[in-house]
Amino acid sequence: MRALMAEELQVHVAAPCLPASSAIRQELESMGVYVHEVDLKRAGINPFADLLTVYDLWRLMHRIKPDFTLGYTIKPVIYGNIAAWIAGVPRRFALITGLGYAFTGDSGQRSWLKKIVQVLYRVALGRGHKIFFQNPDDESLFHSLRIIKSSDRKTVVVNGSGIDVGSFRVVPLPQIPQFLLIARLLGDKGVREYVKAATIVRRKHPNVRFGIVGWIDENPDTISEKELQHWIDAGDVRFYGRLNDVKPAIAESSVYVLPSYREGTPRTVLEAMAMGRPIITTDAPGCRETVENGENGFLVPVKAIDELVAAMLIFIKNPDLIAQMGRRSRQIAEEKYDVNKVNEQMLKAMGI
Repeated sequence: MRALMAEELQVHVAAPCLPASSAIRQELESMGVYVHEVDLKRAGINPFADLLTVYDLWRLMHRIKPDFTLGYTIKPVIYGNIAAWIAGVPRRFALITGLGYAFTGDSGQRSWLKKIVQVLYRVALGRGHKIFFQNPDDESLFHSLRIIKSSDRKTVVVNGSGIDVGSFRVVPLPQIPQFLLIARLLGDKGVREYVKAATIVRRKHPNVRFGIVGWIDENPDTISEKELQHWIDAGDVRFYGRLNDVKPAIAESSVYVLPSYREGTPRTVLEAMAMGRPIITTDAPGCRETVENGENGFLVPVKAIDELVAAMLIFIKNPDLIAQMGRRSRQIAEEKYDVNKVNEQMLKAMGI
C-alpha cells in the first residue's frame, strides 16, 4: 500500500471486522488509506452470505470507480474479482497467498469443497488480468487443474509478500536452545507434529525449550481448546498466545520451526530469517523455497515426526550451526525477500 501511495495513487482497502475503534483501521487511515468495512465471512461457504459479499463489493467499487483492484486470500480473490468484473474495473489482479483448507486433503468435506472452490476460482480468475502466485507449485497446480489456461500467460510468481528487512534486526541467540512455531493453531500447519517432536526431544534434553505463538481459529481443521490445554499442562511447550508483535518471541528463540503441509510463502519464516534464525520446515510447496537445505536450515518431509526430531537434534548437538545458518538466513532474506524488490516486480507487472 505504501508503494502504491508513493506512485501518487489513492488507495482504498475493503475488509471485514474493521470498526472505527480497530487499531488496524486507525493505522491504515493514519497512512492516508481509505478504509471500508465489508460483510465477509472468512470461513465456510454460505451462498446467501457470499452473494451479499459480492453485492457489497460491487456496490463499493461502483461508487469508488477504481482503476485497479487487487484481491488476496481466497474469498477476496474470488468474490472481489467477480465484483470488479461486474463493476467494470479496467484492471483486475489477484494474489494467491496459499491454497488453504480445501486443497490440503482429498477426502470427505475437503473433496467436495475443493471442487466448488476450483469452479469459483476458474470463474473469477478468468476475469482477471494478472494472477500473482507466491510459489511455482501453486502456479503449476492451477494450470494443471485448468483453473487458469497456460496459454493466457497471465501468471507471475513472486517471492511471497516480501518483508521489510530493515525493520528486523539480528539479535543475540539465547543461551538455552529454544525452538519456536508461530501459526494459526491448525492441523495443516503441523502443530501436532511440532508438539510430538517437542515431547520426544525433551525426554533426552529436558533443558531445551519449545514455544508456540498462535490462536484458536474458526477453520474446520483447528486445534481444540481442550487439546491445547493438554499440551500446556504437560509442560513440553510454552504457549505465548496471540501476539501483535512476534519479534520478542523470535528473539527468545534459537531455531524457527514450521512443519506446515502447504503454504503460499510463510511470512513468519521470513521474519525469523530476517532476525538471523535458522529454519526447519517441510519440503512442501511454499515452504521449500525459503530453505537452502543444509545452508540456512533443514527441510523435512510433511508429517514426518522422526525426521523433524532428527533435525532438531542436529542443532542441539551442534550449537555453532545455529549462528552459522542464522547468518545465511539473514542473507537470503535480504537477497530474495526484500519487500521493495517484491513490490517493484508486482507494480511493473500491473503496469503501475
